[in-house]
Amino acid sequence: MSTERAGETVVTDEPGLEELEADGDLAADYIEGLLDIADLDGDLDIDVANGRAYVSVNGGGEDLDRIATPDVVQALQDLTRLAVQAKSGRFSRLIVDVAGSRDARALELKSMVDAAIAQIAAGRDQVELEPMSSYERKLVHDEVAERGYHSESRGEGRDRRLVVSRG
Repeated sequence: MSTERAGETVVTDEPGLEELEADGDLAADYIEGLLDIADLDGDLDIDVANGRAYVSVNGGGEDLDRIATPDVVQALQDLTRLAVQAKSGRFSRLIVDVAGSRDARALELKSMVDAAIAQIAAGRDQVELEPMSSYERKLVHDEVAERGYHSESRGEGRDRRLVVSRG
């Protein structure tokens, strides 16, 4: 993507609002198709914030609750990102949520950070957390830094995790 600034062209890797909205629309179409195939009900909401498109699937009751687990939501997000990339020709950093599972997981992650910091306050040098997705690691990195501690990622692939230590 490029933008004009004071007579010069500036190239950035960040998509603009129109591209993010288009990603959200493509993602919603893809997810709607999957929900139809699986005979699941759900309302889709699209939002753009922090340089990302967010697509939330809500409603649908217990049917959606069954697929609102972290692993299923992550898989749905990965598939949706691939579908958007195939249609748009560019990488998408969109976030998919099902039945508020992302907010619930964010609360769990904050509890993990609480527990890790309590262990460090009790004398441990560092605390290794469970493996998590890159999005979850970003949330934890931000939470740890906000509290004045340090975190770093270790490991590869699905075993990649954070280690929390004193700041």
